[in-house]
Amino acid sequence: MSTEPLSRGRIVAAAIDLIEREGADAISMRRIAAELGVGVMSLYNHVPGKDALLDGVAESVLSRIEFTDDPDAHWTDRVRVQARAFRQIAHHYPRSTMLVVSRQLHSAAGLLPVERALATLRGAGFDGADAVRMLRMFIAYIVGSLLREVGVTPTFAPVQTRTIQPDGVDPALFPEVSSLSALLGACDHEEEFEFGLDLLITAIEAYAGRREGTR
Repeated sequence: MSTEPLSRGRIVAAAIDLIEREGADAISMRRIAAELGVGVMSLYNHVPGKDALLDGVAESVLSRIEFTDDPDAHWTDRVRVQARAFRQIAHHYPRSTMLVVSRQLHSAAGLLPVERALATLRGAGFDGADAVRMLRMFIAYIVGSLLREVGVTPTFAPVQTRTIQPDGVDPALFPEVSSLSALLGACDHEEEFEFGLDLLITAIEAYAGRREGTR
């Protein structure tokens, strides 16, 4: 049992550890108290309840994102840096990241990454509505990549990875699947993420060009 005084930080850290081991469904004030070896009522001196605890988890994860943003860089490079930074923290805390994207946060820690992303897009000339849509699109892409890469689903259940076996596919019925089975069965996650990121940014640049042409 730790002799470190009980604090909000210790409670949130214990919750993150538990979520990463067992998923968000395992979280309860009683379970966290047991993890820390303290009485459950002592938690309420630092955290009002489970909902506030989950907000604390999300805020803690977001606050650990390391941005190396260069305000003088082209907006497409800034978007790449921000997307990669979010993906990196998602790799470290995959199950907690799913919690992050499911909660509406209002703290400075929760809003700072959103503010940076929106400011980058607005600085590139996009209006507010487009900037919000694009932010949501990037989050959806990053979370989708996370589901594939680390095997975390929205219900926090493990994903069973199955490789397509050429011998198990009838080439007469599925000629493309059969001929591409080796590619379908292999995945370089880093390469796949960068490929998709390139497509998203290229599409946004083309969209920006079309808007300029209509003005």
